[in-house]
Amino acid sequence: MAGKNDFYEVLGVSKSASADEIKKAYRSLARKYHPDVNKEPDAEAKFKEVKEAYDVLSDDQKRARYDQFGHEDPTAGFGGGGAGDFGGGFGDIFDMFFGGGGGRRDPNAPQRGNDLQYTMTLEFKEAVFGKETDITIPRTETCDTCHGNGAKPGTKVDTCSVCHGTGQQEVAQNTPFGRIVNRRTCSACGGRGKIVRERCPTCSGSGQVKRQRKIHVKIPAGVDDGSQLRVSGEGEGGVRGGPPGDLYLVLRVKSHDFFEREGDDIYCEVPLTFAQAALGDEIEIPTLTEKVKLKIPGGTQTGTYFRLKGKGVPKLRGYGQGDQHVKVTIVTPTQLTDEQKDLLREFAAKTGESTQEQHQSIFERMKKAILGD
Repeated sequence: MAGKNDFYEVLGVSKSASADEIKKAYRSLARKYHPDVNKEPDAEAKFKEVKEAYDVLSDDQKRARYDQFGHEDPTAGFGGGGAGDFGGGFGDIFDMFFGGGGGRRDPNAPQRGNDLQYTMTLEFKEAVFGKETDITIPRTETCDTCHGNGAKPGTKVDTCSVCHGTGQQEVAQNTPFGRIVNRRTCSACGGRGKIVRERCPTCSGSGQVKRQRKIHVKIPAGVDDGSQLRVSGEGEGGVRGGPPGDLYLVLRVKSHDFFEREGDDIYCEVPLTFAQAALGDEIEIPTLTEKVKLKIPGGTQTGTYFRLKGKGVPKLRGYGQGDQHVKVTIVTPTQLTDEQKDLLREFAAKTGESTQEQHQSIFERMKKAILGD
């Protein structure tokens, strides 16, 4: 389909990529283009494109259809360009030459309500541990006064005399090919098949009203940025007795000043002094729930990672928790007294390490060798 990029290229993975590779690529890109983090003008569009690609490729059935049809799959709901895009082309052609007939939906049949989407922003730890809260959403609901039929209480709803309840009018034309019958939406009832003589004063005859509805939602522990949760039956109200749609919560998670998340694992970085790294020490490390002791062995090098097992994020679908990975970075002092400098020079001399003065001496010898002095 013109205008859409290949979903595999969007995520930067091959067509043979595993589910884990697709998930990892999505998380990396979602974090990169999240509108709360990336303030570039096109960040939100890229974030939505990445999310759409992941929604398809992470679902085995959708991915199989996409691999076969690409964006042209008329049943996948992400491409368009299929039979549904003709806007009545095939239906009108059959109606024109054969008088229409099969496949027409009953205008008075119950109709399911539309789904709704609500974006919720969570604090870092709220996503980790979950939360319960109330949200208020605007939605269309069945009118309580007329119970959805659009008529003023005490009055009746008549069957349309023009279309006889079908919601369609037949217009006949004589052509060189013969008599052609074309079906159109009934102009008298607007396709409803019913005529309301006295409209309901609450909904003005529509059968539905807009309301602000408070809903209690439960966010499970372990959700991540970009996760979607379905709240069944909390979408817009159905029409003519049809069931309501669903509410989809799209979750956006704020970043944390100290912790970073990768899947179910938590990463953090802590500073060490030269003495702590060289001699060893026991330090306190903040975790998501408490402070724990971490033993630093003598001779630890900067950039070393230590693992705190089970101190990560609760697994959303399963048991247990991820781990916390602690990276230590040795901090070099920037302000030393003369006494401290002398002690370090003495230490360097005893360990055979070269000092700044020795480095300068070596540099001078290299300079002379290159210049031939």
